Amino acid sequence: MKVFLTRQVPEEGLVLLRKEVDLEIWPGRTPPPRDVLLEYAKQVDGMFTMLTDRVDAEMIAEAKNLKVISNYAVGFDNVAVDAATKHGVVVTNTPGVLTETTADLAFSLLMATARRIVEGDYLVRRGDWVSWEPDLLLGQDIYGAKLGILGLGGIGQAMARRAAGFSMEISYWNRTRRPDLEESLGLRYAEIDEIMQESDYISLHLPLNDGTKNMVSKERIAMMKKSAILINTARGGLVDNDALYLALKERRIAGAGLDVFPKEPISSDNPFVQLGNVVLAPHIGSASVQTRTRMVRMVVDDLLAVLRGEKPERLVNPEVWEVRKSIRS
Repeated sequence: MKVFLTRQVPEEGLVLLRKEVDLEIWPGRTPPPRDVLLEYAKQVDGMFTMLTDRVDAEMIAEAKNLKVISNYAVGFDNVAVDAATKHGVVVTNTPGVLTETTADLAFSLLMATARRIVEGDYLVRRGDWVSWEPDLLLGQDIYGAKLGILGLGGIGQAMARRAAGFSMEISYWNRTRRPDLEESLGLRYAEIDEIMQESDYISLHLPLNDGTKNMVSKERIAMMKKSAILINTARGGLVDNDALYLALKERRIAGAGLDVFPKEPISSDNPFVQLGNVVLAPHIGSASVQTRTRMVRMVVDDLLAVLRGEKPERLVNPEVWEVRKSIRS
C-alpha cells in the first residue's frame, strides 16, 4: 500500500505507518502544489493531509486507487466530503484531541492582549523602558470581567472552565442552547447581539460554514464596547476582517488576539501587522508536542484501519461504508 503525507509531522507517531506502508513525505515547509497533490492522489491508496491541502471533487474523481483521506485536523472543510463518499473514499479527522490545547491558546491570547504583554516585550527589547510610569501600557482587568463565548462545543466549554477560574461573568451563544451546561459551567445564554454589546471579551469557537461566515460583521463590531477585546482561534472567515482592522486602527475597540485569518499565511504587509493593539499568532491552536503527537497517532490508526479493510474509529462520512460495500460487490 502507498501513502502520501503532505507535510512532515512528529516522527514518533509515524513508526507504525512506516512498518506497514510505502510512505512518501512532501519535504517542503509549504503545501504541495495542486498538480503535485493531484499526481500523488492518482497513485496512492491513502493520503495523510493537512487543512492547507485542498482535496477537491475533481481530484477525488481521478484518484482511482484512493481509499482513504485522513485529515490531520478537527476540521475537514478542505476535503470534498460528498465527492469522497460518492467514490467510496473514507474521510477521517482528529476530533476532541486539541480541545484543551486550543482553549489554552485562546485564553493566552486573551491575557496577552488584555495586559498588552507583546507591546511590553517589544518596548523592553528596543530599549525604550526608561522608568516605572503610572500610565505605562495600561491594559484591561480580566478577573471578574464579562466574557462572551460564541460557540459552545468542546473548545468553547474548555474556555468557559478557564474563565471560571478568573471569576468571569460568562455568557454564551450556541446554535443549540445547552441548559445542561449552564449550571455546571456557570453560564448564561444570550443572543449574539447582546453578547457583542455587553462583553469585555468575546471569544469565537464556531465552525466556518454558510451560516457563520462573517458572523462578526461590521455592524456587530460596531456594537462592541470601546474597551472590548475580540479573540479568534476558530476560523478567520467568521469575522469581517476589514471592519475589524478599522475598528482597531481607530481605537473603537481595545484590541484583538488572532490565531486565524481568512487567507493564511498573512504577509508582512498585512495591515494587522502595523497595529500595536493586536496579538498575532500563526495558527498554532493545537501546537503542543503532546497534542500534535496524539493527532498523528489518531490519523495513523484510522488510515491503517481503512487500508486493512476495517472501519476507522473517527469517520467523517459514515455513509461511505455502505457505498464501499456496493462498490466491492
